[in-house]
Amino acid sequence: MGPQQNHRQERMTILGDLDGPSFVPWIRRHAAKLGLSQAIAHAGPDRIELDVAGAVELIDMMEVGCLLGPIDVWIETINRTPVGDENNARPERAL
Repeated sequence: MGPQQNHRQERMTILGDLDGPSFVPWIRRHAAKLGLSQAIAHAGPDRIELDVAGAVELIDMMEVGCLLGPIDVWIETINRTPVGDENNARPERAL
């Protein structure tokens, strides 16, 4: 599998009690550690929309990391939606 086939862009919509001040900076640091490009499209007390791009396995790791993230937030669900190239599309997934 070549690097382009393994590269994806996804929007992660994180839902829950996300009002903790450490969560958005934590997301940025965690994405950087994983080598993912990221952009916060929306950040509110109950929803964060995060656009990430990189290897599928690393995006999966980002999702797990968010679920286990800082103690001052509570994640109810994370929805993932492909962004951009339809060739890389996969069905939306919710945890």
